[in-house]
Amino acid sequence: MSMKSGIVKFFRRNASGYAFLTPWLLGFLVFTFYPLVYSLWLSFTNYDFEKPGLTQWIGLGNYLEMFGPLFGLSQFTASTGKVVYTDPYYLKSLSVTFTYVFASVPLKLIFALAVAMLMNQKLRGMSLYRAVYYIPTLLGGSVAIAILWRRLFEKDGLVNGVLGVIGFTNLPSWITDPRYALGTLVLLTVWQFGSSMIIFLAGLKQIPQEYYEAASVDGANKVRQFFSITIPLLTPVILFNLVMQMIYAFQAFTQAYIIGGGTGGVLNSTLFYTLYLYIQGWAYYEMGYASAMAWVLLIIIGVFTVIIFKTSNWWVSYGTGE
Repeated sequence: MSMKSGIVKFFRRNASGYAFLTPWLLGFLVFTFYPLVYSLWLSFTNYDFEKPGLTQWIGLGNYLEMFGPLFGLSQFTASTGKVVYTDPYYLKSLSVTFTYVFASVPLKLIFALAVAMLMNQKLRGMSLYRAVYYIPTLLGGSVAIAILWRRLFEKDGLVNGVLGVIGFTNLPSWITDPRYALGTLVLLTVWQFGSSMIIFLAGLKQIPQEYYEAASVDGANKVRQFFSITIPLLTPVILFNLVMQMIYAFQAFTQAYIIGGGTGGVLNSTLFYTLYLYIQGWAYYEMGYASAMAWVLLIIIGVFTVIIFKTSNWWVSYGTGE
């Protein structure tokens, strides 16, 4: 049999499979792969929506503009011969985003696990409680909730109203005060714990009750059972939630855009990375620079994901005895 006839026979045998795969493959190529490659090319240019005909290849110019302050650069000469000033706000957006991720993700997972433990009790109406606790996750990413959160934490909002009744005075506007603005966004993220809670709850359901019964016979109290049985057997679920919530946190945008007024707040206290990327691309029309920022974000998320998986060998147990 010739190679040509073998190839024809292979495609005929798998024709139905490729026919079903074609819509997904076309969607992937058109809506994912092509934009990905195109944005990578844009990241090495000075592409401007207002002047697309003047696009030039500038190499690492966008990346030097971002990270120049780390190397003591305030300006540099691009390959086009133009003097470019480094971006003083880029590192600020990184700092705000890292603070947000490192604060919100652990708090969210701890709170989700605590509620999942409560939801794991055998009580009447528990299904209704689980649904109610999941609602904030369904609504939390919406513009309406962000607006509501902004109203709650304004100077004359409900939070200050309640604190005033208790006896507190000279209360700040939590969303405009640089000391507390980021904290309100962290609190909003922690409030959206529903998806992590459901996953934790599913993991808790898989732990055999015999382990707890045996531990009780040996005299272990609830705290000892939690740290010696629940946490070790739940580590694969913790790993999954940690990775997913970390990725979501790095991509947070809506709440920062609405609550921070779309500008990053006072003193850029809520200048999230994705918000600054949006400002560069759609407010300043610097799509080349915005594309470079997007690729840096992809690398950052990839690096943290690899670190988490590499370190998981030390603390994740899959019940294999390793």
